[in-house]
Amino acid sequence: MIRSILIAVFLLLGVVVAFGAYKFFTKSTADTILDFMKTNPDKFALKLIYDDELVVQTAEDQMMPLASTVKIIIAIEYAEQLAAGSISADEKVMISDLDKFYVPNTDGGAHMAWFKEVKGAVENDEIPIHEVAKGMIKYSSNANTEWLTHRLGLHKVNERIEALGINDHSAISYIVSALFVGKEAFPELTGPALAAAIAELTHEEYTAVISTIHDKLISDAEYKKDIGDLGMEVQRAWSDRLPASTVSEYTGLMSKFNSRTYFAEDVQATLDGIMQWIFDYPGNREIYKYFGMKGGSTAFVLTQALYVTDQSGHKTELAYFFNDLNFIENMKLQAGMNDFHIQVINDAAYREKLVGEL
Repeated sequence: MIRSILIAVFLLLGVVVAFGAYKFFTKSTADTILDFMKTNPDKFALKLIYDDELVVQTAEDQMMPLASTVKIIIAIEYAEQLAAGSISADEKVMISDLDKFYVPNTDGGAHMAWFKEVKGAVENDEIPIHEVAKGMIKYSSNANTEWLTHRLGLHKVNERIEALGINDHSAISYIVSALFVGKEAFPELTGPALAAAIAELTHEEYTAVISTIHDKLISDAEYKKDIGDLGMEVQRAWSDRLPASTVSEYTGLMSKFNSRTYFAEDVQATLDGIMQWIFDYPGNREIYKYFGMKGGSTAFVLTQALYVTDQSGHKTELAYFFNDLNFIENMKLQAGMNDFHIQVINDAAYREKLVGEL
């Protein structure tokens, strides 16, 4: 009886805490993001272009971790290889091959949310490669990302950065394999000591360890069952070593999408099918002609890049990156992002407000 009462009390407490958190975070608006930017100028960078004119920029050339926003580059490489015939639109991917890179409780439920949506398209444990690419962007599946990067060729993905004319961008590496660097390189260390050791690895050492881990994930199903120490100190070391770039580079990349002239017609068509997942939701096509976006987050990082052309022909390109966030800051900012986008895209007065206050 006492045990039942205690369980009921804890369940009720959980409901109260969850309800309180919901009420707290749903108060976030566009101004939540703007106010944070004003009071934390060392934690963010932003660049906004409207109708081909610079509206506002701050810390535009500061290198910052991209988190999953980097997946835009992989999507572009996929579209280019598809157009070149290097891969086939009819190619089927084994779900079991994707699962080699799926590590439960490390992706916020992204991979399983994607699989739930597409499981009707799975036949004989296979799914079309295009669905894998779409899941990488819409749901931000890390497993799909690592598999697709391997299929395209990691070196080809990195060569795409230069081909796009992007100068300020660190090398892309396997995002899932990087989670195991501590386990693989320093199995005897934990906590702050492990985080420090990871941070001290040279780029060459770090990428070599990641490559070794990637091969093990492919060949050894048991390897991923023990991820090692992934406490907050270690997560911070991992987050800090994610591929990095600037809001200036990513706003420029968004302008390439929005121009409708930079990419070849078949490449653009493929990218539209991947990047413009917002049109999966009714009503958006009535307002926007083109709308592509990709964001990313870790416990410390929040990033977003988007391009929009509305039905009147007005164009927006926006990139903003946050780093060094705590949990509450991250959640509040995420809760305000949708309203921030709406205001920036649709409200000239709000764009002027950004200029005045930033």
